[in-house]
Amino acid sequence: MTDIALRLNKDMLVLSAPLNARLASQGFDATRDVEFITLFEPDSVRDALRLETLAGATCLVTNTADITPARLAHLSMEARAREFAVASLDIAQALSPQHVLVEIGPCGLPLDAASKASLNENRSQYARAVRTFADLSFDAFFLNGFATCDDLKCALMGVRQASDLPVFASVDVADDGTLSSGRGTLDEAVAVMDEYGATVAGFETRADAEAAAGLVRRMAQVCDLPLLVQLAVAEHDPKQGEPTKENPYYCPDVMVQAAARLRGAGAQFLRATGEATPAYTGALAAAVTGFDVADVADAASPEPDEEALEDLLAAARAEIAAAIKKAD
Repeated sequence: MTDIALRLNKDMLVLSAPLNARLASQGFDATRDVEFITLFEPDSVRDALRLETLAGATCLVTNTADITPARLAHLSMEARAREFAVASLDIAQALSPQHVLVEIGPCGLPLDAASKASLNENRSQYARAVRTFADLSFDAFFLNGFATCDDLKCALMGVRQASDLPVFASVDVADDGTLSSGRGTLDEAVAVMDEYGATVAGFETRADAEAAAGLVRRMAQVCDLPLLVQLAVAEHDPKQGEPTKENPYYCPDVMVQAAARLRGAGAQFLRATGEATPAYTGALAAAVTGFDVADVADAASPEPDEEALEDLLAAARAEIAAAIKKAD
């Protein structure tokens, strides 16, 4: 694998989508059983991740969001943390990806920012999760799904206690930049990322592409870190016909123009989440693969060229159809 640090602020890169939708189509409950599926049905996880690779994902994300001790203890699997970590990385690396990101989500423990004991226990959760991956090969940690600045700060401090690898960090936000918890803003979260050692700053949102691009520009004004955008698909519904506020990413085609807008605003890393299928990843990849990160320091965000977008969309459809046929 190429060192991802060498590509920061240079190449546009696409992260693999969560595997929940694909695994659900096979009858699994990936929101609850992902650890068991990884350990006992690894071929199913590998097949789902393979489609993401064929669609054009350059960064494969492991399905380890619940790797913290508290989360695993809830599943009575704390003793199998290392086994789960190894299995997750084996699945990803068997596909010879360009890059692998190890996802770690919120630990789920209550956090009292005024309590030293509470802060220490929360930081310890993330440090212990990171140490689970000691001596294993991958590119970066991916702190994802955070909704408060306090939780994010604990996570970053815990990771930095145990590792000097690159760290991607992402918070969930509304279209106005308010954190999903209602406590704090994207600007405040980015300041935490910058201060506590994040390598890449990001957010996940259901906002439409125009609003998401505006959030990217806000981030670029307050930090110099490479930027990650995750667009959450509420529902894959081609019959919807056109974007709505509730479901702006109703089909993969919409992602092509969204990707162009986000690149123009200054984002480097893109990902489709929620109910996204490999076709969404393919649309993002078709729009940005081979492009450098846009230099927007001294220029307004360029409007996407509609004819070029149509060409990219046609190419994306053909590539995705070929990939699915090959996988089947």
